[in-house]
Amino acid sequence: MTSVLDQLRTMTTVVADTGELAAVRTYAPVDCTTNPSLVLAAVRDPASADLIARELEQCKSEGLGVKEAAARLTVAVGAELSELVPGRVSTEVDANLSFDTDASVLRGREIIEDYARRGVQKDRVLIKLAATWEGIRAAEILQREGIDCNLTLLFSLAQAVACADAGAFLISPFVGRITDWYKKAEGVDGYTPDTDPGVASVRGIYEYYKSNGIETVVMGASFRNIDQIKALAGCDNLTIAPKLLEELSKDTAELPRKLSPDAASRIAPLKMDEATFRWQMNADAMASEKLAEGIRGFDKDYNLLVEMVQEKLA
Repeated sequence: MTSVLDQLRTMTTVVADTGELAAVRTYAPVDCTTNPSLVLAAVRDPASADLIARELEQCKSEGLGVKEAAARLTVAVGAELSELVPGRVSTEVDANLSFDTDASVLRGREIIEDYARRGVQKDRVLIKLAATWEGIRAAEILQREGIDCNLTLLFSLAQAVACADAGAFLISPFVGRITDWYKKAEGVDGYTPDTDPGVASVRGIYEYYKSNGIETVVMGASFRNIDQIKALAGCDNLTIAPKLLEELSKDTAELPRKLSPDAASRIAPLKMDEATFRWQMNADAMASEKLAEGIRGFDKDYNLLVEMVQEKLA
């Protein structure tokens, strides 16, 4: 019997939501996506020990500071992943730059330059930015320079519309974190796939994009179970953690396609200026809370990464 994972691959680009080398080798995704939490896990992964040791030794020899070494390490992990996948690797701009457009642009350029020094060209990389108004503006600038971007921590249609207007290459709407918020707010244990608020959010964004001929790739992210993934079969991309990839590879049920550009309803285009964006985010408690929480979480893991690098350098 054909596994659900193999069936999914016939209609959706499967991306590995991990920086762990062994998992990427096992599940052979097209692309990889990372964030500070995943890079931190990769640094702790014994399979990456030699890579980390070599990179930090090089940083020591160049007299780099701790934060510079952490930045190098992030790209080193991405470069290693680029040798294992045929597609792209997403690499995140520091979370503490999420409200600084100019600094985000500079950091994005630095990441691309570091990859280039390692022989990885920019068409293999996505610069990952939080979908704040400032992050979206940074993506707009980078896209004009030919640097493709992945807008992450996306929880609302307002963010998705602004990203499309900016010409973002790809967006990562988060499914599981939306579901978590609504479970707590509504005091329920869970939802069926068709009533899951996280699933509904991604379906709505997909419908809007396909209705309006928007080329920005929709990549569902942050899944809590394989039922959420199955409910989005046919989405452009889905980024999936190794544990769920394993479950999908062992499941042999029939997987019907749920999303298709041909079936998109006709949704009128929306106008999204800064004032409208900020008002709609303010009005959406879930989106504003999860965006802020996500930025804090990535910044916390970035600081843990810096601490770990400092210990290793010492």
